[in-house]
Amino acid sequence: MTQPIVAVRGLTKHFEIGRGQVVHAVDDVSLDIAPREIVGLVGESGSGKSTLGKTVLGLHDKTSGEVVFNGESLPAKYTPGDFQRYAQSMQMIFQDPYSSLNPRMTVGEIVGEGLRLHSDLSRTDIRDNVADWLRRVGLNPDHMSRYPHEFSGGQRQRIGIARALVLEPEFVVCDEPISALDVSVQAQVVNLLDELKESLGLTLLFIAHDLSMVRYVSDRMAVMYLGSLVELGPANRVFFAPKHPYTELLIGSNPEPDPVSERSRDSTAIRGEIPSPVNVPAGCRFANRCPKVMDVCRDLTPELISVVDECHADRLVACHLYS
Repeated sequence: MTQPIVAVRGLTKHFEIGRGQVVHAVDDVSLDIAPREIVGLVGESGSGKSTLGKTVLGLHDKTSGEVVFNGESLPAKYTPGDFQRYAQSMQMIFQDPYSSLNPRMTVGEIVGEGLRLHSDLSRTDIRDNVADWLRRVGLNPDHMSRYPHEFSGGQRQRIGIARALVLEPEFVVCDEPISALDVSVQAQVVNLLDELKESLGLTLLFIAHDLSMVRYVSDRMAVMYLGSLVELGPANRVFFAPKHPYTELLIGSNPEPDPVSERSRDSTAIRGEIPSPVNVPAGCRFANRCPKVMDVCRDLTPELISVVDECHADRLVACHLYS
């Protein structure tokens, strides 16, 4: 079995909000990501996807648990020196292409900042590298003296991608990089990431709301609900034959046909309100919304266990239906 480049073990991130209250943003998540693999992470807003990605990269301190990168256990709380050390290996593409770029810096300065901080290259070499990366993401190198406000949303996201990849990291967290873009531009950005993954050997954690797009770009799909993983498996199998009731409803609530297939699904809706991450219910966190709920679901938290489906694909599912 291939050694994972990223191994997440029991990762937990809680935020204290005063008066003894705690937000359970991420609870006991374990996940392996193999070299050159794209793992898609999906779930409703507030499920903890972005917090998980940022905690893996050290942008949030870990409450408990461990992240292992290339066999090395990463610090629970990063120092400035840690950020300096790991920036060349791990990067993030942020969700909002408007607020994630410094409006006072030119495109050349934004993309080249990492090289100035983490390399000994000369100004000329940095400029040449920036020009090359702007070409690779489909932008005109002659525009590196322009400012972010002079570009469209799709172009800004390409600038963000170039900024993240100019150091040629091994692992990149893509935090909903297409959610603020038009549909046609979304496809362009996803295809660009797929091409760069092949040419650079990148490993990606791809966070998104659009399950069809995640299915298209990912090798495996992980489904998150209220801070916990509820299903993990090959992207095609999770998308077309979901095991967890939440996954089934989540996919069914997005009735658009798959972008690379003529198959479509009936529309369904997830009823009820998502519980508060401050007052997480006992038992299965999805029990109050689940159409297949059983008595045991309200009292006992299901473990993420291995389930082999009808196509002999190995899946991990946290549901008492398979206990």
